[in-house]
Amino acid sequence: MERKFLKGDIVGHFKREKMSEEQLDREPNMYLYEIIGTARNTESEEKLMIYKPLYDTECVNGVDYVARPIEMFTSEVDHLKYPDIKQKYRFEKIGEGEEI
Repeated sequence: MERKFLKGDIVGHFKREKMSEEQLDREPNMYLYEIIGTARNTESEEKLMIYKPLYDTECVNGVDYVARPIEMFTSEVDHLKYPDIKQKYRFEKIGEGEEI
């Protein structure tokens, strides 16, 4: 089953699970992202997810958005590497958006 993300959806990265209540109180948007849409690399034809971090991070230093291959964005958490993580997927919806 293909997982669908919509423009405007708010998604949480699995590493948010590792944050303490104190950290979440201090930085409530940490590891939260807004889906901007999808794109296609014109050279490789690879489909990309375009998204915007909702917290200050170096990954957007000098750019407006970040991108990740759809396959990576929708992949499951590597539970061998992160055995204590309960979240099934790398990114999961927190809020709903509009269809893209």
